[in-house]
Amino acid sequence: MNISPEQKIKLYRGLRIALIAFLVAVAFSFFTDFPHYRYNDKPENVITFSGHGEVTAIPDIANVYFTISKESKTVKEAQTLVAQIEKKSLDFLKENNVLEKDIKTTNASFSPKYDYGQIYCIKYPCPQRSPVIIGYQASESITVKIRNTDDVGKIMQGLGTLGVSDLSGPNFSIDNEDGLKAEARKKAIDNAKEKAKVLAKDLGIRLGKITSFNESGNYPVPMYAKTMMDSVASGSAPAEISKGENIISSDITITYEIR
Repeated sequence: MNISPEQKIKLYRGLRIALIAFLVAVAFSFFTDFPHYRYNDKPENVITFSGHGEVTAIPDIANVYFTISKESKTVKEAQTLVAQIEKKSLDFLKENNVLEKDIKTTNASFSPKYDYGQIYCIKYPCPQRSPVIIGYQASESITVKIRNTDDVGKIMQGLGTLGVSDLSGPNFSIDNEDGLKAEARKKAIDNAKEKAKVLAKDLGIRLGKITSFNESGNYPVPMYAKTMMDSVASGSAPAEISKGENIISSDITITYEIR
């Protein structure tokens, strides 16, 4: 079919008008819905409150730590010397009612001891000398849990006389902290809720559902701990060791919707 030039011009005009109308409709639809999309992207209206709670308790266990370290010409001899002191220490602990399950070896090792010698020279470079093994050092680290905290001073003093080294502690703690942690958390939540109630009233707002909850802390902190360990070294009367108190704390944040 032959189309005249005038018909072609009319056809092109019609297509152009239709295309412009389509683009206008798409643009109108986009800008009409844009506020709705922007509103949905806004963060919800929320407010966050923090709360702190803590409880105190007297520690009921103590941990002490010590190392047995000996040197000798051979590994076997060094380990034998360590084993001798270890046996004396374990016997002493059992005599003082420390349970076998509460005595734990945390590390055992041995290493060579080297003699690097001294080399004097007047020319560079100095001659190199290979190190020579002159013996071995064996060591063993032990952790002891003492459930009768009144015996801590006596036990540490006794261990100090048996040839152990690096005797340290005591680290007082609470054997079962779960109940105390729950109590501290409850106090922290109540503290945050009370803040929310007061502030919501002051601001004239209504609080909706809780949108998030976060907890930190919930750990023991020694408090009022005091030790007097001079008598451990001197061999006089057992050291006076105060258990003090431990604080179990919890810090939480609660986020509410604002209605």
